[in-house]
Amino acid sequence: MTLTRTQVQDLLDRHGLVPSRALGQHFVVDPNTIAAMVRAADLNSDQSVVEIGPGLGSLTRALADEVAHVLAVEADRHVLAPLAETADAPNVEIVHADATAPGWRHRLGDPGRRWALVANLPYNVAVPLLLDLLDHEPRIDSFTVMVQREVAERLVAPVGTKAYGIPTLKVAYWCEARLVRTVSPSVFWPRPRVSSAVVRLVRRPHPATDADSDRLFALIRTAFGRRRQMLRRSLAAHVTPDHFAAAAVDPTDRPEQLTLAQWAALAEAAS
Repeated sequence: MTLTRTQVQDLLDRHGLVPSRALGQHFVVDPNTIAAMVRAADLNSDQSVVEIGPGLGSLTRALADEVAHVLAVEADRHVLAPLAETADAPNVEIVHADATAPGWRHRLGDPGRRWALVANLPYNVAVPLLLDLLDHEPRIDSFTVMVQREVAERLVAPVGTKAYGIPTLKVAYWCEARLVRTVSPSVFWPRPRVSSAVVRLVRRPHPATDADSDRLFALIRTAFGRRRQMLRRSLAAHVTPDHFAAAAVDPTDRPEQLTLAQWAALAEAAS
């Protein structure tokens, strides 16, 4: 069940609510968009799904029709009542929690349990939240998320492009990633000023490189902190000419020109 614009307005009116600008609330009112997200998530009937930022519950209810259990994590206490009304199903568990804090994660259960994350993520926290879950929540092994289009492009950017950066490399370290589809502002109410996109990330069985992750990403963060500089300057305190030679990396390159494998070789050479 996907709420129409009229139904969204009616639901909010009955509960005395208006969309929160501070929380960036824009509710999907297009059934095709909801259906496309569910298809892209490649779910099965015995699966457990976590949804962050369910809002008024259109996606929540669509997920509940497909899987065994939906854990809906909502930070805004004001929408809990209309969410419970829309997503009234025995396999939906609604949790009032800030998803950027780890307190809710105990509800994911034992370490062996596996989850898929399917969500229209709050755009103001999408990148740090995703990267934190990739680093610290191995129970979630796939992510099908709608985010701002600019963010989606950063997550899947090709090497050498302007969008390529730390989020790209973090995603590549943990996942296989692809952009599923772009999404027009017209599918939301109220209509946002930006376009959106759906991306799918599938966690690898093992990270893409054996390089020590702390050392690897410390080096990456240092270089991208001075993105316009050549690596020989931005990394001068950490990497010597011999290290560049051992890793077969050109010291006149800039950080966006290196693949994850090259970054791993440089981090290993400089260790």
